[in-house]
Amino acid sequence: MKKMNSGSLNSNITSNRNGKNNNIAVSQKNDNKKLAKEIKSLVLWKSPLKTLKYASLEIIYLLKTNVNRLLHRRAQLTALLILLCSLAIAFYIPGQHQQLIDYFKNKGFFAVYWLGLGILSSVGLGTGLHTFLLYLGPHIASVTLAAYECSSLNFPEPPYPNEILCPDENGSAHLTVPSLWSIMAKVRYEAFLWGAGTALGELPPYFMAKAARLSGNNTDEIENLQELEKLQKRKEKGEKLSLFDKGKLMMEDIVERVGFFGILLCASIPNPLFDLAGITCGHFLVPFWKFFGATLIGKAVIKMHIQKIFVIISFNENLVDKFIDILARIPLIGVRLQKPFKGFFEGQKQRLHRNNHKQSKGPSDGNLLASVFEYFVFAMICYFIVSIVNTFAQSCCKRMRKQQSNSTATDAGSNKKES
Repeated sequence: MKKMNSGSLNSNITSNRNGKNNNIAVSQKNDNKKLAKEIKSLVLWKSPLKTLKYASLEIIYLLKTNVNRLLHRRAQLTALLILLCSLAIAFYIPGQHQQLIDYFKNKGFFAVYWLGLGILSSVGLGTGLHTFLLYLGPHIASVTLAAYECSSLNFPEPPYPNEILCPDENGSAHLTVPSLWSIMAKVRYEAFLWGAGTALGELPPYFMAKAARLSGNNTDEIENLQELEKLQKRKEKGEKLSLFDKGKLMMEDIVERVGFFGILLCASIPNPLFDLAGITCGHFLVPFWKFFGATLIGKAVIKMHIQKIFVIISFNENLVDKFIDILARIPLIGVRLQKPFKGFFEGQKQRLHRNNHKQSKGPSDGNLLASVFEYFVFAMICYFIVSIVNTFAQSCCKRMRKQQSNSTATDAGSNKKES
């Protein structure tokens, strides 16, 4: 009888424990669902005041943490301040070194500008500013159109690269249309710097995932890997996956199996899922130079040459003329569409010869198309800023909810010990 009673007691205890564990799991799922809903609702167009509040709190939190990190590294901070003060003094003191400073100032601004645009294009886990479409692509297209119009690439510097003007027409009979390779060589520096910037922009996910793996913290990068594991299980069960989910799994598989050449392949093509490659490499502790070297070669060399060739061929003078002629064949709106495009390209050609002709303004239709593009650029920048605000707000909400759940868990544990 005693054995029977003890067995029944043990079974009751285990059943109670299982019931409690099931209740805890269900409550955790419900909490996760509530958190996901709350995070999704934190966007400016749904709850602007709440989103701005959380975004400002996140900015303050980031400033505090970064300032504390700097204060803990006082030696490096002091050396940096001394270096900056020395540069400022050398910048304002007159002397022969000013020529060198002017050279580095011009070239340095050029390098920082294109590097910064490249970084902006790849940061933000898919919410980056698409600076190739907005800046580098139009720049390459302008150089291509100018090369065919001027029959030369010897644009006067200055104002190039800020503004493109045809060289003087003296000896224009000997001018020949530049080749594809010469146009590519003309824009190689800005293209390489932009590509290097995109490679630098892929480093934060790599470093964060690597730090999380070494420290054991459960960060967003680990959650992304858990999401990949769930997708893998769904694939093994035979469930249907979307094309985007299949791309995620393929990306992880290529990077994990092929290594350096897998990273190189993924970086060499336009790939919105490349952030997962950085997260995967960081989680599996891939060496830094293996990851960054493959990313730099892929993005700054291979991918940039592909994109340059595409833009230069697309803006070939013959293709542009054919494109304008095709626009006129569109029923009803063809002529109306053709007029602004034709005016825009004619205006661009007139601007290239501004040194030789006193005309500085193109047709009004061309100006209309240029203003439309400016509004498009402005809208893209606004969208980028809005996405940053939303991301800050969502990360702040997530961090605060995790802190609350951790504090409640510790309180519950202390209460159990006391009881």
